[in-house]
Amino acid sequence: MAQAYLVGSGIAALAAAAFLIRDGGFDGADIHLFEEQRTIGGSLDADGSAEAGYSMRGMRMFEAEFRCTYDLLSGIPTLDDPSVTVTQEILAGQEEFAWDDVARLVDGDGKIVDTRSMGFSERDRLELVRCLATPEGNLDGKRITDCFGEHFFTTNFWFLWCTTFAFQPWHSAIEFRRYLRRFLHLLPGFADMSGVHRTRYNQYDSIVRPLTAWLRERGVTVHTGCHVTDLGFAPGVRSGTVQSLHLIRGGREEKITVTPADLVLVTNGSMTDASSLGSHTAAPPPAPQRSDAWLLWHRLARGRENFGDPSVFDKHVKESRWESFTVTAEDPVFLDALEKFSGRETGRGGLMTFTGSNWLLTLVAPRQPVFRDQPEGVSVWWGYGLFPGRAGNHTPKPMTMCSGREILEEVLHHLRFDEPTAARVLATSTVVPCVMPYITSQFLARRRHDRPRVVPEGSVNLAFIGQFAEVPDDVVFTVEYSVRTAWTAVAGLLGLDKQPPPVHKGHHDPHVLAAALETMHRR
Repeated sequence: MAQAYLVGSGIAALAAAAFLIRDGGFDGADIHLFEEQRTIGGSLDADGSAEAGYSMRGMRMFEAEFRCTYDLLSGIPTLDDPSVTVTQEILAGQEEFAWDDVARLVDGDGKIVDTRSMGFSERDRLELVRCLATPEGNLDGKRITDCFGEHFFTTNFWFLWCTTFAFQPWHSAIEFRRYLRRFLHLLPGFADMSGVHRTRYNQYDSIVRPLTAWLRERGVTVHTGCHVTDLGFAPGVRSGTVQSLHLIRGGREEKITVTPADLVLVTNGSMTDASSLGSHTAAPPPAPQRSDAWLLWHRLARGRENFGDPSVFDKHVKESRWESFTVTAEDPVFLDALEKFSGRETGRGGLMTFTGSNWLLTLVAPRQPVFRDQPEGVSVWWGYGLFPGRAGNHTPKPMTMCSGREILEEVLHHLRFDEPTAARVLATSTVVPCVMPYITSQFLARRRHDRPRVVPEGSVNLAFIGQFAEVPDDVVFTVEYSVRTAWTAVAGLLGLDKQPPPVHKGHHDPHVLAAALETMHRR
């Protein structure tokens, strides 16, 4: 029987394994995932304890048109109730506990900003419409700043947009345009975030663990601690046939022979690679060495133009870095004070961004519990800063050099809680910061061919999956994108009739366009 070899164990690889079984007729025992780390899940990670402090590098958001993701997860039972699928759990949570954010932006004086107006000038509106209408090919290599004037980056819209999706002014105009088109239908409810879906727990507990359990029940093998260092190809400069996998396991080099009938799916690059965790009392140490996810892509792309250009994405850390932090609290005082300030109970408030913050801090208090094993009485909330290299407003040093406690002090400075409340929050909280050098590397200014196609031209048994493979129209930095690349890879290599559903294109709907234009003109 044909074998499938998947490099990586993030959501793209896990999804690909599921599609191979569900649609491709593979036996689970013939599917092998090779993971460099000791844990699986890739960027959808979560760890820690109530005593030492929980940690999650990111929190992913979903929406109704995540068609590939919801299709996949509609066949995966939850861990809490096998009669309920993960998709059903997410959609039920949206019905019962939707966001209704009324404190999305907070200004430098600690006052909630009225976000009914996007804050556009007429020039801003014209530039936004022009960006939407510009053919993607005309934006090759351009940054967002090449398409908009300075005022645009001071608008309510920009603060909402950049802190929801983690865009920076120097990021790719191509990616910004894709996001505009892809999420235009969410614009009328963008400020209150009512169209955003979330998982019941963190994404590791809600998605990775159930999906992994489903795969293991079917015999899929995950080989952790395995470094795939290179692929061997059949002779020929443009050969698309993988003949061997080269890896290091337990310090020993191994070679796996691959036939043309076998499949090799590679997760090229990693947005959470070289992440560095700090503690409540210490700043994150310098980033560790890059992983094989980048090095492998560099080796494969050498001399092969159709495999993309990884140097576009991994050589500009100052433009792709930001820092997140996870707070574990033994006392409900913070959540109680935040409810009073925001006017929404915990879990309904959505994101809160401090527009006067030098770090451009954003925080969110999710529905509790956030972890499946989270003890009663313990709460978890999360935040991030898009400009971690700047000195704080309260703490006179860069966020990257701050301990967890110092980051919390900066947050409390912007929230302006009274001294007894702030002191109690500090005394009963544990903060774990995390610096991620490549977290928005997929947003960096690029050209159309800098990412390889999921199934490169001429490929016989190789596909690329994940955030750095190219899928026209869809948007990176989403779970949906990774799942779509997985489905595209499996369907393409196996020549299946069942293809991924088309990307939602709300910008073709006149009702969506009318609602978006109305939102843009609110004053």
